[in-house]
Amino acid sequence: MIFAIEEINNSTELLPGIRLGYQIHDSCAAVPMAMQAAFQLSNGGGKVFYKDSNCSQSGMMAAVVAESGSTPSISISRIIGPFNIPQVSHFATCACLSDKQQYPNFFRTVPSDAFQSVALAKLVKHFGWTWIGAICSDSDYGNNGMASFLQAAHKEGICVEFSESFHRTQPHKIQKVVDFIRR
Repeated sequence: MIFAIEEINNSTELLPGIRLGYQIHDSCAAVPMAMQAAFQLSNGGGKVFYKDSNCSQSGMMAAVVAESGSTPSISISRIIGPFNIPQVSHFATCACLSDKQQYPNFFRTVPSDAFQSVALAKLVKHFGWTWIGAICSDSDYGNNGMASFLQAAHKEGICVEFSESFHRTQPHKIQKVVDFIRR
């Protein structure tokens, strides 16, 4: 990210007369940390870093490039959305984020899971699998993706015997899913 910003700032053709600044926060894939950074950014807190000191005014946040996960992206969008601050994600694929009523300022550089779900159902059908089980992570990404996949699988005539979710911090639920699959 820093490299891209420096390339833009050093170019006389890309954004002439405009200098970009940045703040970098690491959420550690934790929703509370992502929310804390979003509150800090929306309140104008923190230092904006510039390559040199040629800036005549303090930086104004133009956009947020975040987050890689769908659940933290949802949280960030709910915080900065009312301020009309655009959010661009490079990896959040939950189809729910395409709802412009709820997330009007959310944009992404990858397709949503709606396309992935349809493709996965077509792949299952291609291999002739008509009776399957499905497992997902117990998160916004996993649960919304599963709902989208179940719709696509139904349209393809695939019987989904079971769908289960678990979170990596729930070893007891993982064992339950394993036992269910064995049965």
